[in-house]
Amino acid sequence: MDRRNAFQLPALRTSAAEARRRVLAQLREWGANGETLDGAELVISELFTNAVCHTDSDTIGCELQLVGALLTVEVVDEGWASTAPHPGPGDLDGEGGRGLLLVDALSEAWGVRPAAGGCGHVVWAELRYGPANDR
Repeated sequence: MDRRNAFQLPALRTSAAEARRRVLAQLREWGANGETLDGAELVISELFTNAVCHTDSDTIGCELQLVGALLTVEVVDEGWASTAPHPGPGDLDGEGGRGLLLVDALSEAWGVRPAAGGCGHVVWAELRYGPANDR
């Protein structure tokens, strides 16, 4: 059975905690194990925070999709303002790019694509989903 959940939050640093809370609550409802919860919490925290810090968004969208044993986490921003700094490929090695190295380590795959309508970006990560053990 495919499962999906989506929500939007204001593009504020303080909203990252709410994004983590919502993702963890949804994954617990879906019966995820601790490893899945931990990985998803770190990934959503990094991707959401990056969207707040590096875009000129008013809101940030988050989506979870579970298909079989694969969990996809997406964060959708509204794009950059002309005055906002644009991260480049070399930014993974800089202080601001270390979180993306973590996303890379925790994910089966991750990437960026244009958002629907061409304004903004979708940053996605695929993680292995494990169900909690029944006792």
